[in-house]
Amino acid sequence: MTTATVSTRDTKDRESLGDFLLRAPAVGPALALIVAIVVFSLATDTFFDLDNLSTVVQQSLVVGTLALGQTLVILIAGIDLSNAASMVVATLIMAKLAAAGTNGFVALLAGVVLTIIVGIFIGGLATRIKLPAFIITLGTFTMLTAVSKLIAGGQAVPVTDGLLQWLGTKRYLFGGIPITYGMTLALLMYLGVWYALTKTAWGKHVYAVGNAPESARLSGIKVNRTVLSVYIVAGLTFGIAAWQALGRTPNADPNQFQLGNLDSITAVVLGGTSLFGGRGSVLGTLMGALVVAVLRSGLTQMNVDGNYQDLATGALLIAAVVVDRIARRQQQS
Repeated sequence: MTTATVSTRDTKDRESLGDFLLRAPAVGPALALIVAIVVFSLATDTFFDLDNLSTVVQQSLVVGTLALGQTLVILIAGIDLSNAASMVVATLIMAKLAAAGTNGFVALLAGVVLTIIVGIFIGGLATRIKLPAFIITLGTFTMLTAVSKLIAGGQAVPVTDGLLQWLGTKRYLFGGIPITYGMTLALLMYLGVWYALTKTAWGKHVYAVGNAPESARLSGIKVNRTVLSVYIVAGLTFGIAAWQALGRTPNADPNQFQLGNLDSITAVVLGGTSLFGGRGSVLGTLMGALVVAVLRSGLTQMNVDGNYQDLATGALLIAAVVVDRIARRQQQS
């Protein structure tokens, strides 16, 4: 066998590996999730209990919903650093309005409308003025963080309205598996976005814009309209995440979810969605959100300091980006 033949075979092997990683981005996080569950089940006595696993899923709901919207934004090669801050402001508006006697549905609608308006604001600046999404959302994050503290006045706002707490209501399947309405809603949202991305023209446009916006424009896709629609849909998911947060903890606190934006990005990247846009799946994001929740819950049960938990989460994020970079290089070589 000649050197040229060996070299050609090596190149094909590298291309096959890169193609596999790019075609099946959810495989990696699925394996990571299984490994994490097995490790923590062996390391602790309570991790594999049904109640604890249900709690882990509930803990992943808010980050998972934030990550769902973040997935759409990253698919078009954007980023949203303000999603958690937008969500926190929405929880405070909902709680304040409900405390003032406003109907729960109206309070919920007001919070969701706010996050949609934030999405329109970000999408408008990104499409009309062509500002980088990183800069826009960093500035928006700073403003919304200040707004949340001004609204709260330094105090958390308790929530007693039944509708705002409804997603935290538990029911039991098969007599023993605890499920909340929030879990059901999150699953329906993931299925809805999956369908939109894989079965509709809009989804094809999202991927096309993320891969090559100029080529997408030349092929007749309205790039600006697609980008704006993505930020609007993402804003809607962030508003629902606020509802999820109040169902999980009936207390609107401006200091909650301070790392929610980074956790959502970590879940998206762990799930195989490329930060360079144009590749990824909501199934991968769901797996990534569960990995983050399992990691934090397992380390907490092992009495690991929260700072070390953040360290582990950051290391996972870097590792996921490195894998994505290697996969792309191998595909292009």
